[in-house]
Amino acid sequence: MAEKVIDLNNIEGRILVFGGVYSNLQALQELIHKAESLGIPPENCICTGDIVGYCAQPEETVQAFRKWGAHSIAGNVEIQLAEDKEDCGCDFREGSRCDDFSKQWYPYAKIHLSQASIEWMKDLPLHIRFNYVGKKVQVVHGSAFQVSEFIFKSTDWSLKQRNFTETDTDVIIAGHCGLPFSHSKEEKLWLNPGVIGMPANDGSPKTWYAVLDSEKKITFDHHSLKYDHQLASSLMMKNQLPQEYARTLITGIWDNTEILPGLESGLQGFGLNV
Repeated sequence: MAEKVIDLNNIEGRILVFGGVYSNLQALQELIHKAESLGIPPENCICTGDIVGYCAQPEETVQAFRKWGAHSIAGNVEIQLAEDKEDCGCDFREGSRCDDFSKQWYPYAKIHLSQASIEWMKDLPLHIRFNYVGKKVQVVHGSAFQVSEFIFKSTDWSLKQRNFTETDTDVIIAGHCGLPFSHSKEEKLWLNPGVIGMPANDGSPKTWYAVLDSEKKITFDHHSLKYDHQLASSLMMKNQLPQEYARTLITGIWDNTEILPGLESGLQGFGLNV
């Protein structure tokens, strides 16, 4: 995996940010349509990683993403696949339900990806930097320190502040945790746009992305994404992928909340206030 940061320099206009496509081709196709309808070009679309994951069409999803031409950093899944590792590197607790499920979907993804897609993953950067309305922005997967670190809205600000100090930035756009949120303090902004490949444990099959806009300062809005979740779920069932995750695509409820802090776990099924 390339140990590098890509600098996109100055970006103007609206920026669409998202994460966790998770091999969900139907969600990616709908997001591409949304970007086109909003007039946001591919070079202004940025993924926080994990293009490949739980769902049934890893190769088709990578090919669609590459054809689109958006930017992406490497998520832990891309890093593990590029290095021919035997697990997803999601930092799940050994023996947990998420760990057990990963032993089903990760080998499936590995088998169904072409060598060309693996080679493409090897060139993905770990971070992306750019300037936007005079602010320095860095895109990371988990955190600036660890690609698989789970950071939530309830995570203490001091940990987030360490990331701003390490990257010398004003805005961090992160992924990995699966939940959209924003947290601002002391003129710094931590923004997780959410993921498009799995619901946000809020009781809705819709998934999440965000759009940044600018005049004299950065503004942003979270948006839900409605796509053909019934087809995505049925393809998972057909290919004998974890039925619990296939069901989540329908219900919007996670099978478990093992990775969540108490606050986020207690909000399961109550919708999101973003």
